[in-house]
Amino acid sequence: MTPLIDMIFILLIFFMVTSSFVRESGVEIERPMATTGTEQTPSIVVGIDASNRIWIDGQTVDIRNVTSWMENFKAENTDTAVVIASDRMARSGLLIEVLDACRSADITNVSVATKNE
Repeated sequence: MTPLIDMIFILLIFFMVTSSFVRESGVEIERPMATTGTEQTPSIVVGIDASNRIWIDGQTVDIRNVTSWMENFKAENTDTAVVIASDRMARSGLLIEVLDACRSADITNVSVATKNE
């Protein structure tokens, strides 16, 4: 019985170590529909809610500070994949500003989250 328990603990530790954790924006967002959307695993999710507030790691961030957040994030993570989850009622201009801020931080793997039909 003891070897079985040992194996279960080893498997548990293995799955905990090898699983990847995705940071969600922590905001209720109704994503727009898209028929051509594909699934990706982001390193970080930037949320834009219906009130045009930007959320990163559960904190509201001003648009002027998004570039510095992304630069810090890129310094910590070499493989940076950013997904912008914007509410369908949010300003599209703000989405473009966030996308531009990510690219200003030299992050090229940036996507916009959608909901499949």
